[in-house]
Amino acid sequence: MLLKFEPEMNKMKLTQILICQLALTFFACAQAPQKENIEKPMKNPARNEVVKVKFTLNDFLGENKSLDEEVNRIFNSMDDTARVAQLVMPAVGRLGQTKQTIEKHINSRIIGGVLMLNGTKEEFTEWIKQFEAMNKKKGNLPFLYSADAEPSLVNRKITGSTPVKKAGEISNIEEVEQVAQTISDELKAIGINYNFAPVVDFAPNKTVGYRGFGSNPENLIPWSDKFIQVSQSNNIIATAKHFPGHGLVSGDTHKALQVIDGDLKELETYPPLISNGVLSVMVAHIAVQNNKTFDTQGLPATCSEKIVRNLLREKMGFKGLIVTDAMNMGGVVSVPQSAAKAVGAGCDIVLMPVDAQKAHADILAAYRSDKKYKQQADESIKRVIRMKLALGLMN
Repeated sequence: MLLKFEPEMNKMKLTQILICQLALTFFACAQAPQKENIEKPMKNPARNEVVKVKFTLNDFLGENKSLDEEVNRIFNSMDDTARVAQLVMPAVGRLGQTKQTIEKHINSRIIGGVLMLNGTKEEFTEWIKQFEAMNKKKGNLPFLYSADAEPSLVNRKITGSTPVKKAGEISNIEEVEQVAQTISDELKAIGINYNFAPVVDFAPNKTVGYRGFGSNPENLIPWSDKFIQVSQSNNIIATAKHFPGHGLVSGDTHKALQVIDGDLKELETYPPLISNGVLSVMVAHIAVQNNKTFDTQGLPATCSEKIVRNLLREKMGFKGLIVTDAMNMGGVVSVPQSAAKAVGAGCDIVLMPVDAQKAHADILAAYRSDKKYKQQADESIKRVIRMKLALGLMN
């Protein structure tokens, strides 16, 4: 027998059925296992939003609330992979990785910059354009592009660049200014924004001494400072190297770990350069022994918190970027997980790791497992982002 319902009863019945279905759906969702939280690339707002305030290199070291806010906005938009990538800078060129390897790293989102190492002006210019096109497509932050464009090395490192006098051939501070301007013009034309120069070591060491202005000690600080100021006025980051001093060490860190025995006699060069606003310092693969305060316990300075964080960052008050010397050099290559150790010591950029993928993985593992390490690495990551903003790379 079929039962007939009045319209009001039909509506009531339908409402009850819908309520039951909703209740069952809610219960099923509540009981379903949650999916694993898999890290996905996050869209970088720097690629999708115009930076409202234009920053300059002069803003980097100063107090700037707008810059702080922009750094935090970009940092908070990034996942762990992209954050750690800011700390890794491999090389490309005849003495570095192949262009194809760098492109692979860009696609994997594991690097934040590239050292242009031994190639022609034309190929470096073209590569940088191609790398940046890939970054834009991938949603990566723009890169810091660096070079060893010292007066004594630039024409060998960048074939086809305008010839300049080597450091030892320069006779007065006016020539320092001219050379620094010529080098800066060349770097800007190529797309390089970070110069690992000048060398501020004392002159005696045969590996580095001829590359700086220390042949006449009274010229070392003023000439180095002039080179720095001209470079940075041209929107090129300058770098004082090799901290804490390579000039009085007899050996070559390219081949093996070298040692400072006792006092750090070359530190006097750095305070006036830091005070005058040098934006980067490169740390050498030099151990320190027989020094009560700064003994590195057999580690190169690049991996020693005593040298990087305690001495350079805290005691000397340096607020710029701290970059390692090349991590494939004999003075550090035998240190296990050297890249992660360097970041843990306080370095902001790991330069030329033997294997960039492993370096990123080692740093990322420490970043995710050690709260203190993460906190310190975040400071470095934000410094790199801050520098990219100050350079105007995201305007």
